[in-house]
Amino acid sequence: MSVKLKKFFGANAVPLIALTLAVVSMALVPPDAKYAGYFDWRTLACLATMMLVVGAYKDIGFFTYIAKKLINRLKSARKLTIALVFITFVGSIFIANDMALLTFLPLTFLVFKGDKNSNHVIFTVTLQTVAANLGGMIMPFGNPQSLYLYSYYHIPVAEFMTIMAIPFAVAAFLIFSCCFFERSDSVGDVGDDMPALDKRRVLLYLGLAVISVLAVFRIIDYRGALCLVAGILLIVDRKAFRLVDYGLLITFFAFFVFANNMARIPAVQEAMQRLVGENTLLTGVVSCQVISNVPTAIFLSNFTADYKALLLATNIGGCGTPVASLASLISFKKYNEEYPGHSLRYPGTFSLINFAFLGVTLVICLFI
Repeated sequence: MSVKLKKFFGANAVPLIALTLAVVSMALVPPDAKYAGYFDWRTLACLATMMLVVGAYKDIGFFTYIAKKLINRLKSARKLTIALVFITFVGSIFIANDMALLTFLPLTFLVFKGDKNSNHVIFTVTLQTVAANLGGMIMPFGNPQSLYLYSYYHIPVAEFMTIMAIPFAVAAFLIFSCCFFERSDSVGDVGDDMPALDKRRVLLYLGLAVISVLAVFRIIDYRGALCLVAGILLIVDRKAFRLVDYGLLITFFAFFVFANNMARIPAVQEAMQRLVGENTLLTGVVSCQVISNVPTAIFLSNFTADYKALLLATNIGGCGTPVASLASLISFKKYNEEYPGHSLRYPGTFSLINFAFLGVTLVICLFI
């Protein structure tokens, strides 16, 4: 296999796996009229709209500007870890977990570029991954699976935030408490080459962000929001379209096919209805560890009306194994690219911290 093909498969592993599963499921359940009802177009449109806005902001260097401003004021490894985890945590709420990591992980590697043994990097990247997975759960658009479930079950915004409030608060407290275990070693800054911001575009994109949020909250029509945002960006910033995570959209399409096809197989129906009926929360968490949280949300939504338990399961279930969420896979990939010779050191720290967070948040969720 050529280097280019290896790079392509490595960069697109998740959507390719999703497409393979979809094709296999189509062999078991041949295409028919029911396929037309598989797709949640509201979720897909809102996701695309938000990613376009995020792409536009990335194109003008907005997130890098804010992050560098914050980080250059700090000099110790501990303070930098807190700052990097904080911006990832907040970023996951507003630009989704995977986009937050793709945006802010490069800054982590830049800040700790003198850390030859990657001690600071491993700890910080792991906490950033946990922050991305658990920080976004407070808002419907923070995590892709949340956006889907919010749309699928028509959950009121206030109820959504009430469901997620306690695990979110516990996760925030634990994440930032863990940051203080980092040593206070002296670390250099990220340089003075600050990108020049176009203030007019910042304000324009803020308006587009408001439109995308209004669409998520069902205040304006999602189709009109997508057309308006896409139309404006076609005129002012076409590069934003190149920065959209099309792999995530393809993954959603494929998992809609796979999950709905599997739900139509009688043996699968019977088994899943029994498991979900016994304990939706535990079934969802275990499923996330094996097939990830997005397909778990799509798949199990076919078998339960208990959206509260499924929402909690697919959010806290993003912690645990590396495949539990797309965000975790992104972190693994980026770390191995930066420290190819240290690839065996990262999984140990990652697993220890992730399963600890999963255990604590699961216990909390079992009692709320």
